[in-house]
Amino acid sequence: MRTPIAYEPIFVTGAERSGSTLIARILKESGCWSGECNTMFENSRIHSLHHQLQRDETIFPGTAMPVNWRDEVLGILSDEEWHDEPWFVKGSILTQHWPVWNFAFPDAKWLIIRRRTADVIESCMKTGYMKTFRNGKNLKQLGLEDERAGWLWWIHQYEKRFVEMIQAGLNCRIVWPDRMVPEPVYNPPVQFQQIQETIKWLGLDWNENIPKIISPLLEKSRRK
Repeated sequence: MRTPIAYEPIFVTGAERSGSTLIARILKESGCWSGECNTMFENSRIHSLHHQLQRDETIFPGTAMPVNWRDEVLGILSDEEWHDEPWFVKGSILTQHWPVWNFAFPDAKWLIIRRRTADVIESCMKTGYMKTFRNGKNLKQLGLEDERAGWLWWIHQYEKRFVEMIQAGLNCRIVWPDRMVPEPVYNPPVQFQQIQETIKWLGLDWNENIPKIISPLLEKSRRK
C-alpha cells in the first residue's frame, strides 16, 4: 500500500555544472522544504541511499528497483521533521536512477536543468574535483582521446537519460538557468518569466527576493 502524503515531491536534476544548485536555492526561497542539506542543497541521507543500488561498470549505476524506496525516503523526511509541506530532492544522481524515483513517486514533478554543452564542458574542466576524464585509463576504456572528448561523452549519457524520462511520460519541465534573465535587448516585462512560470507550475509562491538571487550569479557567470 502506497504511503499517502500531502505533497508529492519536486525532483531537481541535470548534469553537474548545469545550474541545478541555483534552482534549488530558488525553491528554498519559495518555501520548499529539502531537509538537512549540504552546501549544494543535496540531502546527504537521501543521496546515500543511492549507494545501496546495484552498480554496473559504466559511468552510470544500474537501476535496481527496491520496492521500499518510497518508505525509506519518507522515513528520512520524518526523521528530519518534515511536516507535509512542499518538498524537493536535488541531485544529478536522480537522472541516473530516474526509474527508481518514478516507481516510488509516480506523481512527482521533475525539473531537468540544462546548460549549453560547451559551457558545461568548460566548467567541468575548470572544476578541481571533477577528475574523471583526467584519468587516461578512463579515456582509453571509452576509446576517447582527451578530457574534452570525455566530458562531451559524459553529457551525451545524461541527454540519453533525459530523452528516456520524457518518452516515459514523466511530468517534467526543462529549465535553462542562463536564460532566466534575458539580455538587455528584451523588454523588462519578460524578465524572470521562465522561472516565474516554473514556480507557478510547481504550485509554489513567487518571492520578491528571487531576482536578488538570480541576477548576481548569472551576471558573474556571463563575465567568465
